[in-house]
Amino acid sequence: MALLLCLGLTAALARGCLHCHGNFSEKFSFYRHHVNLKSWWVGDIPVSGLLLSDWSQDTMKELHLAIPAEITREKLNQVANAVYQKMDQLYQGKMYFPGYFPNELRAIFREQVHLIQNAIIESRIDCQRHCGIFQYATISCTNCTDSHVVCFGYNCESSAQWETAVQGLLRYINKWHKQDDHTRHRISPLSWMHRTTPAFLMSPSFACLEPPHLANLTLENASECLTQH
Repeated sequence: MALLLCLGLTAALARGCLHCHGNFSEKFSFYRHHVNLKSWWVGDIPVSGLLLSDWSQDTMKELHLAIPAEITREKLNQVANAVYQKMDQLYQGKMYFPGYFPNELRAIFREQVHLIQNAIIESRIDCQRHCGIFQYATISCTNCTDSHVVCFGYNCESSAQWETAVQGLLRYINKWHKQDDHTRHRISPLSWMHRTTPAFLMSPSFACLEPPHLANLTLENASECLTQH
């Protein structure tokens, strides 16, 4: 059985994954400044300029992911290089006929969104190759800060490994719950309302893992809960 529990936290500000790449500013500055040389029709210029200016924000709007937008540096580099290659090829062409240039930009944008979606999902699927709690380094697409994703992998080869994995999950949940209680008493009620809860604790499919049930949660109960979903 292969199932993935995502324990990552989300951030608040939307930027766009490609925005986090080191060459993004230089590349897109060049693209914006040279857009007026790429079309025979003056109407293409403002349309293309807007597409380039809103690239990051539109990317976040189009991702439509149920999991936090966290991407590894390796996969971010792969996506960025693929996008820059397409864009550079487009800009190497001479003047284009009306409508062609913005349509090509839209096509590259859609391909970029697809690549980012796949990169984020593939990173999470990699967790299935592990048994128990697994953590890997990522970049948050929302604010471009270094982050990490913690997930629970089900690829256990024996009952002993499975038992160890579930015990590790129990320790992780209880540690988070204790930190949660400690923080709740230290911050104001208004700030508490805006804290982000790990997604798996909020999932209706895993009600047995929610904080109210942790006090009486046993290894057997946790294992049964996980195997049923």
